[in-house]
Amino acid sequence: MTLPSKVTKGHATGNDFVMYWDPDGSYEPNERETRWLCDRHFGIGGDGLLRLVPLDAVAGLDAGLAEACRAAGALWFMDYRNADGSIAEMCGNGTRAITLFAQRLGVAKAGSPFALATRAGVKTLTSLGDVPELGQDVFQVEMGAFSIGEIGRYRVTIPGTPGRAGGTFVDMGNPHVVSVLGVTASAGEELGRPQFAALAGQLAAASLPDVERLDLAGKPVVDPTIDSDQNAEFLAIRALDSHQDRGSAFMRVNERGVGETLSCGTGLCASGAVLQALTGIHQWMIAVRGGRLRVTVHDDSTVTLTGPATIVGEIQLA
Repeated sequence: MTLPSKVTKGHATGNDFVMYWDPDGSYEPNERETRWLCDRHFGIGGDGLLRLVPLDAVAGLDAGLAEACRAAGALWFMDYRNADGSIAEMCGNGTRAITLFAQRLGVAKAGSPFALATRAGVKTLTSLGDVPELGQDVFQVEMGAFSIGEIGRYRVTIPGTPGRAGGTFVDMGNPHVVSVLGVTASAGEELGRPQFAALAGQLAAASLPDVERLDLAGKPVVDPTIDSDQNAEFLAIRALDSHQDRGSAFMRVNERGVGETLSCGTGLCASGAVLQALTGIHQWMIAVRGGRLRVTVHDDSTVTLTGPATIVGEIQLA
């Protein structure tokens, strides 16, 4: 077995992980070990596996990416695996969980920004401590640049569920397709304004059930097919305030290689990007089943994610 004797369980708004420190790069997990650790019945259980390892000890990392990470001052790498054992480019919630873990190890300093290398580049995290509206051990993550495709380009359906919706592709270093399905009555009063014409069009074309009633046990189908597969996010808008440049929404997500999770950091950022494109509003408070997070979309096509992280405990492997 290529695993350490001790691992740590943590989560970030319910997106949960098995984590461990690999200070010399000797514990690279294989797919079978990852699936076992993340199995909720026969292992510890988690949406994914996070290995904190020195950047220079990561096997098979693209040389250009490694050099860019070094140039940005990142010494530590977040090696992320989905629960099915597949390697993923990024996990926004995972960056917060593993940074809190790094603080507990003394690798990251609570008062200083922490440059974390990932397969999607360097993410810089700043500890904010406790924030009343978000929770304890809150981190602000500079998630970097995103790119967004044509609004509503994809047809999204859910097996066994009637209806469809338009989906918009967003690249957050990993692939997402975001669908907006509904809006509350109070927020709906704003839809008659010209700036919300694109949003009104997307809502009119959506015929899937309300986000709260979706059955995401089955993997959503995206057409045309995306070769890399994708995470699929579904949104209900709860408030729109163009004067204050603020909005709120509720999100559910089916993650590739995992299934439905209580939260998805890159999915939240992708959702914020689509919401900003549809409404012009930059600041979003987005609720997920695991909590609430703040997403800020900047005019330079970058995004910031702010939310809490939690260490549950340590587990000694048999």
